[in-house]
Amino acid sequence: MPPLSTLTYHSIAEAQMLPRLVRLGPNLYGAVFTLMKLVPAEYILRRAIERGELEDDAVIVETTSGTFGLALAMQAALMERELILVSDPAIDDNMHRRLADLGAKVEMCTVPAPVGGYQGARLQRLAEIRAGLPSTYCPEQYSNPDNPRSYALVAEQLSRTLGTVDCLIGTVGTAGSMVGTVRGLREHTPHTLAVGVDSHRSVLFGQPDGPRTLRGLGNSLWPPNLDHTVFDEIHWCSAAEAFAQTRALHAQHALFQGPTSGAAHLVAQWYAANHPDQLCVVMLPDEGYRYQATVYDDKWLAAEGYLLAERPTEPVTVGSPAEADDHWTRLVWGRRSYEEVPGVVPRARQTVQERALS
Repeated sequence: MPPLSTLTYHSIAEAQMLPRLVRLGPNLYGAVFTLMKLVPAEYILRRAIERGELEDDAVIVETTSGTFGLALAMQAALMERELILVSDPAIDDNMHRRLADLGAKVEMCTVPAPVGGYQGARLQRLAEIRAGLPSTYCPEQYSNPDNPRSYALVAEQLSRTLGTVDCLIGTVGTAGSMVGTVRGLREHTPHTLAVGVDSHRSVLFGQPDGPRTLRGLGNSLWPPNLDHTVFDEIHWCSAAEAFAQTRALHAQHALFQGPTSGAAHLVAQWYAANHPDQLCVVMLPDEGYRYQATVYDDKWLAAEGYLLAERPTEPVTVGSPAEADDHWTRLVWGRRSYEEVPGVVPRARQTVQERALS
């Protein structure tokens, strides 16, 4: 029987923070999270208290349509803090009910902004809420450097448990998890490769902005935490491809994860098979319970046109983002800055807030 200290936690959030490491292939491990966003949520709030930025009477406010809001709601409930979340129609009814049950107030933006879509609209409403309250604290997950810093904990776990990690594969949204974990790994192994997974019509790696069904990765705005020079390869995949791989991950490995995990695993299993001399880790961000009526429902997939006759086995390699089509596509990024990559959509480097509120 292991000592009691290894079996007990101070809270359910602490118990769910670090991933389980599961072997998915001869040279591929999955970092399987219950809720990955607990890592930055806990770290950001703790550091804000330590620095005196989160005052006793301050209301925590943030913009989110995904699991960072749930992570904040869990932490705020444990801290007995008031929390206001600004979201959009991407949030599902089950998530909305859970947030309310945790005591969070959720404000919905139903009309996208001309610049930045729903994310821009949410940031505008967030600014209005903050202006009307005497004391607030915003974690600012897109721009707060404590977001990527928090993942040093994950990098330490991977290095301690697996030794040398030759390649990390994961989705990119706010960019915190991939940028932070890769930086942490490279403190020990500078050669560690970073393979980012994005969605088509996301601006992060040079495609023009457009409507996206696949959520939890990609972005309509450019988060300041995104460091393009971290990445060696970028892959874009479609919603149908990610959904199919999510189901395969469940069927083959009994891992009940969301579609961001499916997108990451689609790329990771191909990459690991083509680099058998490398030890690879894929980040699998959260569980699949939010998607039981959608991704895990064949009738919904068929009705929405997401059923594939067969899953793709390899990507099409292109020389620039401009060449990417609606299917799984790969670009050798080569740790270049955004401006150094040919075919990217030209843009000035601005913060999310500046672009959304201008």
